[in-house]
Amino acid sequence: MKNLKYYIGIFVSLMTFATSCQDDDASLGAIIAPTNLSVSAEVVGQDADNPDGDGTGFVDISAKANNFISYKFDFGDGTSEVVPSGTTRHRFTKVGVNTYTVIVNAIGTGGVSSSTSIEVTVRSDFDDPEAKQFLTGGSSRTWYLAASEPAHLGLGPANATIDGEGYWYPKWYAAQPFEKCAEEISACFCDDELTFTLEANGQLTYELNNNGSTFFNGGNQAIVGGDGSEDACFDFDTSGTSLVSLAPSSNDWSTVPDPDFTARGTAMSFSDDAFMSYYLGTSDYEIISVSDTELYVRTLDINDSAIAWYLKFQTSPAEDAFESVFNTLVWSDEFDTDGAPDATKWTYDLGAGGWGNQELQTYTDTRENSYISDGTLKIVAKANGNGYTSSRLKSENLEEFTYGRVEVRAKLPGSEGTWPAIWMLGANFDTAGWPACGEIDIMEQTGWDKAKTSGALHLPGNSAGEAVTNSTANLTATSEFHNYTVEWTANVIKLLVDDTVFLSFPNTADTPFNKDFFMILNVAMGGTLGGSVDPNFVEDIMEVEYVRVYQ
Repeated sequence: MKNLKYYIGIFVSLMTFATSCQDDDASLGAIIAPTNLSVSAEVVGQDADNPDGDGTGFVDISAKANNFISYKFDFGDGTSEVVPSGTTRHRFTKVGVNTYTVIVNAIGTGGVSSSTSIEVTVRSDFDDPEAKQFLTGGSSRTWYLAASEPAHLGLGPANATIDGEGYWYPKWYAAQPFEKCAEEISACFCDDELTFTLEANGQLTYELNNNGSTFFNGGNQAIVGGDGSEDACFDFDTSGTSLVSLAPSSNDWSTVPDPDFTARGTAMSFSDDAFMSYYLGTSDYEIISVSDTELYVRTLDINDSAIAWYLKFQTSPAEDAFESVFNTLVWSDEFDTDGAPDATKWTYDLGAGGWGNQELQTYTDTRENSYISDGTLKIVAKANGNGYTSSRLKSENLEEFTYGRVEVRAKLPGSEGTWPAIWMLGANFDTAGWPACGEIDIMEQTGWDKAKTSGALHLPGNSAGEAVTNSTANLTATSEFHNYTVEWTANVIKLLVDDTVFLSFPNTADTPFNKDFFMILNVAMGGTLGGSVDPNFVEDIMEVEYVRVYQ
């Protein structure tokens, strides 16, 4: 690796400055090399029965000198560390009894230094050959960001004392599928190639090919001159091979209350400040899980000890192709009979207000506001004197179901102030109330941005403005038909536009999404997502070509 940590760069800059200003004693002072440098080492657990230590590989190393500013340790295992105090504990991870030459440089004023060395013999018992096999495939294996998976980048509390339970998963933030790939400022994140290689001597090595551009966390941009205002891609060289050391996890996972969670118990440390795709200033990663196809890691934020970051990788580049697990058509309306909507499949909500949200329309069941012609259902929003009328169709008490793939093909209204929606509500709405009943918004579009559509999930703790939501570009939503889909299982809820996932949510037994729901189709006017209505508005239409439910 060509990249050194920022604080090492400070010393390099100081040395350069000192060389150019050696004659300026008034500003820099005398240049004095450290003297009387000595170094000692104590192998942890060393005794008469264990002359090379207790097998942890830990060695306490201390350096002393006169006239020093700091020390730099090269441990002889491919790793190094700047230690201002001169005292450090280092873990040597090569399995067996091995001897290392530790070189210590004492750095004095003006950047001049003195050096000495010591040999250390220590035993390390820890190894994880299965993890090495998974990481390398037995020789060399390349990993890619699992960009199509939810929480491929995640954020959560570092331990149980920070935010109660939930310290073993990204409780605070989980990136949605392809969330970072669609924006220029973060797209470089999705192109990285991470290669692990198992050398003939059993050493694990690592290379990151990021095509010259690295996705930087906002708090770690000093080395590239970023202002830290937001995460962004910067030109950054990651060429070179680093060594990977394996060690037992320092985390105690025994207190995790989730019976389905099991951490591997192995940690990785990269030499030469190497990192895994997202620059956080850390080179240490906990392996939560690894297999022949998936790698899930966790690392602590070096700027905030309360924060843990999560990353998911896979052994093939992320593809946005979607394959449903539901392929049997169990219910549909193809809207192929002109006239009123089929009364055996649809009923209406009637009246003003639209269940709140400051909406302006009055819902009716008249042919003016909903009818079928030329193979599509038309839901028509109309100006009506000082107000507006529209229609909201629902399958409540007619077609209700649990789990499946719901696919609705529709073309949306384009007028300012129209708020079209394709959504589902828990069938126990009347008794449980909202949001306890649960709500799945397959498609919504605001009244002011007709170039994208969104989806949302409402449930207790995540409703109204706190809903689980995401949006996606949809430039032809008002001029062409598109497929709006939910893939709903007991384990996950995915929202899609034209078979591309843009929101994925892990479903569990604790959510309200494990019972019957019914369908709703409507166009609202104004309100929280409709906004201001065009003062010249007369009418506009949402056309629906079909609604299909597969199980």
